[in-house]
Amino acid sequence: MFGLGKKKVEFYPVFAGTVVPITEIPDPVFSQGMLGEGYAIVPDDQADELIVCAPIDGTVSKIFKTLHAFTMHVESGVDLLVHIGLDTVELHGEGFTALVDKGSVVKAGTPVMRLDAKALRAAGKNLITPVVFTQKVQVKSVDVHGGEAALNDVAATVTLA
Repeated sequence: MFGLGKKKVEFYPVFAGTVVPITEIPDPVFSQGMLGEGYAIVPDDQADELIVCAPIDGTVSKIFKTLHAFTMHVESGVDLLVHIGLDTVELHGEGFTALVDKGSVVKAGTPVMRLDAKALRAAGKNLITPVVFTQKVQVKSVDVHGGEAALNDVAATVTLA
């Protein structure tokens, strides 16, 4: 009973780039919070390749067959989805390489996925990458630290419910 809503957990960018609130994602499923609260990272539009890293210590609980997304479970109880780009499921894994397996225990900054950013942009895909907290009952609030961020900069502070 004591301390509820007081525990804060820090999440990091999945790659260096610009951190934006989830409301700025040009897709209503994300921007309207239909999947949950969160934040997104916009990569450098000149990068030929992107290495997508774990945003926090945890366990990779699922890697989608199409490699466009993965989920993680964090010891604090938070479940999250990292969705690499918009409409990238349509590529059926082309341009993506998984660097870990389902069930892998990872630290923040551990490479999880590699993608051919140049090829994905050539296919017309927006590479903005949402990080969404999928269990709304777990999260009381998300404080997004917007702006340019390196891998070791805090992207968002989550207050647990």
